[in-house]
Amino acid sequence: MTEAPAFIPAAKPIVGDEERAAVDAVLASGMLAQGAEVASFETEFSSHLVDGRHAVAVNSGTAGLHLGLLAAGVGPGDEVIVPSFTFAATANSVALTGARPVFADIEPDHYALDAAAVEAVISENTVGIMPVHLYGHPADMDALGSVAARHGLKLFEDAAQAHGAWFGGRPVGSFGTFAMFSLYPTKNMTSGEGGMVTTGDDEIARRLRLLRNQGMERQYENEIVGFNARMTNLHAAIGRVQLTKIDGWTAQRRSNAAFLDANLSGVQTPAVAEGATHVYHQYTIRVAEDRDGFAQALREEYAIGSGVYYPIPNHRLPSFNRPEDLPETERAAQQVLSLPVHPSLSQGDLDRIVSAVNALAGAGA
Repeated sequence: MTEAPAFIPAAKPIVGDEERAAVDAVLASGMLAQGAEVASFETEFSSHLVDGRHAVAVNSGTAGLHLGLLAAGVGPGDEVIVPSFTFAATANSVALTGARPVFADIEPDHYALDAAAVEAVISENTVGIMPVHLYGHPADMDALGSVAARHGLKLFEDAAQAHGAWFGGRPVGSFGTFAMFSLYPTKNMTSGEGGMVTTGDDEIARRLRLLRNQGMERQYENEIVGFNARMTNLHAAIGRVQLTKIDGWTAQRRSNAAFLDANLSGVQTPAVAEGATHVYHQYTIRVAEDRDGFAQALREEYAIGSGVYYPIPNHRLPSFNRPEDLPETERAAQQVLSLPVHPSLSQGDLDRIVSAVNALAGAGA
């Protein structure tokens, strides 16, 4: 009897002996809460990924967006333009400040905010634009930066999925008033849970540190109303180890993606803009007809996982329920399917993915 092939998951956290040893060392030290490990992680993240900008560690990516917006002065009566085609945390973070998220359509090639669509929804209440570097591909920061400059708006970066991505010779996370990187388990690197906010503004960095720690720099001297959004030394210890591995993992993701690019047929593979470095948090194809049936067949017939990021645009979620007409957003939500490209894949896994996708695409032709 032929043995069933092992299931290939869509995403897979990679945690090894080095991470375990780092956590054990923190546990042995007794210094578990935010402390020296967090400070070292911030310094190393800043140097490695964002050209030396301030880096402020927090307990989740969503907290990073929320506190970044608050530190930048966003609040009630303001509007921030965001994509609808993203995880809900992007719009949620705006709403949590008391401001209003305004949804704009995406461009179809890289699934990021379309500059013309953004410009069309600017109002007298607009204070900022928050593009998402979705799937690990940078948004067009030249075009969006030009729109922001023309209208006197701030630019914020949701870089949750884009650790190590570049655009126009600059790393993602170095363009906006602030940027947020998620450190959730399935991201390109993780701290177990957490986020990192980067900024080139000294005062915003200081406000971020106050906001994450109940409004205090010195114990019991609360300057403003703040939160408990601190990262622990335990999480930072994991993140520090992962930071030493991310370059190799990114190279492997890019190599796996190049193999799929060269060998898949019958589906639309990811486009990469000139001057952009894609880090392939997700390798996202388009399936023009019956995407959900395609995904089900991959799983049931070929034991290959996939993901739909994201099936319901934010503006149609019950939490927002907006009437905007966003045709490219709607089309993407119906067609996108993310295939495995994580660094733990073997060549045999990649061959299986190619064979399965091409077979299903050919059957649907």
